[in-house]
Amino acid sequence: MTQVWRADDRYRGGDADAGIDTRHAFSFSGHYDPDNVNFGLLVACNEERLAPGAGFPLHPHRDVEIVTWVAEGLLEHQDSLGETSLVRPGDVQRLGAGSGVRHVERNAGDEPLRFVQMWLVPGTFGTEPEYEVVRGIADGTPFALPRTEAVLHVRRLGDGERTAVPDAAWMYVHMVRGQAVLDGATLRTGDAARIADARDLEVRGQGSAELLMWEMHAEPSYG
Repeated sequence: MTQVWRADDRYRGGDADAGIDTRHAFSFSGHYDPDNVNFGLLVACNEERLAPGAGFPLHPHRDVEIVTWVAEGLLEHQDSLGETSLVRPGDVQRLGAGSGVRHVERNAGDEPLRFVQMWLVPGTFGTEPEYEVVRGIADGTPFALPRTEAVLHVRRLGDGERTAVPDAAWMYVHMVRGQAVLDGATLRTGDAARIADARDLEVRGQGSAELLMWEMHAEPSYG
């Protein structure tokens, strides 16, 4: 079953005075819907838009895997592990919060920053925090998220190009930019599709398109 969530249906957040515009796909912060708290292991998929110099001050995380994909601009990351990075389009950033970590995120460039940040529940809690950046991930290269039963697939399609959707109990597809057709539905920038028990599906680009696909084989377990 494929369920399409449009970009305009996302919960709006952020702080306009601080140059932050946030669009949430799931219950988050002041927005709570008991029927929309997760899909598979995914509990957040936030589209963030930051003006030059804007950002999130030092704040904590625990027992969550945070994966960030920059669509446009330059993201600066600093954390309590001593890690400092500049993350650019094409890079995959992962912060495994584990037993606890604090970090700062801000727009380090002179142009607007747009990035997608996705939070997933790990299979083991209380582990050591970890940080990594995979530079310039190639199209079609899977990124297996440590400590979870989840794999991220990055796809870039030209007009008419097709790619298979991995078979999985839970598949989440987010359109970073452009337009594509999935299971008869047209997805545009900011749209997403949630597919339960995905089997034998494909995506076809309409013009150029960039999308992220989460292949997941478990739901959160807090026991």
